[in-house]
Amino acid sequence: MQRRSLLLLPLLGAASPHAQANEPVSELLVIGYPRLPKVDAMLLLRLYTGRAIEIDKISAYPVHLPIGTAARARFLKVFVDTDEDRYRAYWTVRRHIGKGTPPRELASAAELIDFVQATPGALGYLDARDARPGLNVIARG
Repeated sequence: MQRRSLLLLPLLGAASPHAQANEPVSELLVIGYPRLPKVDAMLLLRLYTGRAIEIDKISAYPVHLPIGTAARARFLKVFVDTDEDRYRAYWTVRRHIGKGTPPRELASAAELIDFVQATPGALGYLDARDARPGLNVIARG
């Protein structure tokens, strides 16, 4: 059993310098540009799968944390009902048939926060431990 676990670690992103997959997420916060309203899980699913492009007539710009982070894995499980491999496969097909590109990936929670606060329509998710005061929390998971 232990040997099998060791073989899976690279596949789960443990070799990544940004990997935090073994650390549990305290609470998942979805943050948005200051003028974005609260959103529900269905709209988040549609935004992160390219099936919706607006939130209340505001062009939406969803962004991701790096592959291998616990917050990203939890976000995909809770809001997109998938895992990393299936999500990447989904976007490979969508790109191939000309149906868009996946949300941009940012290097860290700090970079994501700065980007979301400065970019009209931007939204992203993070572990509540990485949150700063004054963020516009539009959903929780």
